Amino acid sequence: MATLPKITKVDFPESCYYKEVTEKTQIYLHHTAGNSNAKAVFSGWTKRTDKVSTCISISGKGKSTIDGEIVQGFSSRYWGNHLGLGSKHFAAVGVTYRNLNKTSIGIEICNWGGLKEVNGKYLTYVNTEVPKDEVTKLDTPYKGYTYWHSYTDAQIQSTKELLLYWGETYGIPLTYNADIFDITKRAYMGEKGVFTHNSVRKDKLDIYPCPRMIAMLKSL
Repeated sequence: MATLPKITKVDFPESCYYKEVTEKTQIYLHHTAGNSNAKAVFSGWTKRTDKVSTCISISGKGKSTIDGEIVQGFSSRYWGNHLGLGSKHFAAVGVTYRNLNKTSIGIEICNWGGLKEVNGKYLTYVNTEVPKDEVTKLDTPYKGYTYWHSYTDAQIQSTKELLLYWGETYGIPLTYNADIFDITKRAYMGEKGVFTHNSVRKDKLDIYPCPRMIAMLKSL
């Protein structure tokens, strides 16, 4: 039996998500394209008016953060607008629109995403530098990037614990499918399983195919 991982709860206004219990059939993996502070992610979402949010964010390694800390703003039974999908996205793949936000759970991993190498330095899209020991080099470039900010071991472990718990709690299969890093009709049709933001949005980069993350997903 999967056990509930250790979770840090933060105050998050009900106006920032939908406090409506819905059936859960999918889990989507995201990364923030930002710094390591998961609590700051929820603070940032309070400044929005469109209820963009996920119930969980996972901190990275930083001076004021606990690496791998699971931070929760609201129960996974409820939902927020974490996918950014409209009718046009469904029409493009020949599927009738359905609100996948309601039937899915989102995990936001604090991570800068794709990096550019400039004179031996690895820079984010806002030109901050990521230390070399926190960089993953892919054998094959993904969406234009060879270098990526590494998901930490602690973040991957926390993601694993959440997937195991939610998979058992909601009856969501955790079988790994390699197509989740690109648009897949399976996701749009509401097929049960684990997906990434890339599964439904061509313009997104989260999460990237990190070999260590993939190894974890295959182990479930």
